[in-house]
Amino acid sequence: MNKISPKSLLHSKWTKVSIINKEKHFAVTKVSYDEEQRIEECIIQAVINNNEYNINWRDLKDPQQWKLGWQ
Repeated sequence: MNKISPKSLLHSKWTKVSIINKEKHFAVTKVSYDEEQRIEECIIQAVINNNEYNINWRDLKDPQQWKLGWQ
């Protein structure tokens, strides 16, 4: 399991294990919190083409889907 703190999520870099549309490397560009400081929105951006995707930040913890850093 990838260890990630919600507070260090913004600007973190990720590598997708299964590549789709040549999008392999991503960076977290936006994290929104609710009034209790829980993450309610996480936006990642593909480095190759700047496409943005709204994802569940907990999916980044799954090593079958994501690797921390650009690899």
